[in-house]
Amino acid sequence: MRVHRSGTSLAGAALAALALLLPLTLSGTASAAQDDPGARQVPARGSAYMGMGVIPHDGQGGKPGGISIQATQTEGVDVSSHQGNVDWPRLWNSGVRWAYVKATEGTYYKNTYFTQQYNGSYNVGMIRGTYHFATPDTSTGAAQADYFVNNGGGWSKDGKTLPGALDIEWNPYGAACYGKTQSGMVAWIRDFVNRYKYRTGRDPVIYTATSWWKQCTGNYGGFATANPLWIARYATTVGELPAGWSYYTMWQYTSSGPIVGDHNHFNGDLSRVQALANG
Repeated sequence: MRVHRSGTSLAGAALAALALLLPLTLSGTASAAQDDPGARQVPARGSAYMGMGVIPHDGQGGKPGGISIQATQTEGVDVSSHQGNVDWPRLWNSGVRWAYVKATEGTYYKNTYFTQQYNGSYNVGMIRGTYHFATPDTSTGAAQADYFVNNGGGWSKDGKTLPGALDIEWNPYGAACYGKTQSGMVAWIRDFVNRYKYRTGRDPVIYTATSWWKQCTGNYGGFATANPLWIARYATTVGELPAGWSYYTMWQYTSSGPIVGDHNHFNGDLSRVQALANG
């Protein structure tokens, strides 16, 4: 009988120890899943949008707005299929005067709300353009530039169309730099911008974040002479810019603005927005 009671006590002690260890084991598993991109839930292809990686990688701080180079800033928004049908009259009445609409991603996705968003912004009087979410691991820069131009990313000198924008940022589907070396990423971007200019006659805008640019291009400064900079930073000041650019053209300063989340400052008054549209 004493043996039986001793065995029961040992079994109980073992179960108690296991119960104490189990939360630690699960906690360690959860932590590993957070640190391992392959263990995270990967979004569906085509669902990426401008600024998707800013908060997870750069965070945010302070109230929207802040200090910038020009005293006058012109408010703008960027939208994708996540916004669905946009209330453009309400945005116009709130003071928004320009917009960028996601047109494409990779060579496999077209924004299903493109017509309502692109035509709707134009119809209320906004100056608008389109952007392409880059996936450098799926096809060449030139192939993606062609896909973009062929599916809404073109440009016309009508005073209402901004040059296309290349959204190049953290990879939501895998490794941050899409498996590219820094020199390989620079070559991919150059392939895209050169092809876009060949097709449209315009140098595309480059949208990025300084921390991503440093990590994935080695802080390359060679695009600043031709390509306007659209910088992403959700804070009260724009902070450090990528190498080569001494000023920004546009600044995405928040993802939690009114009506639609992504709000931007254009670095100048409306006449400067018009000047960019006119080339």
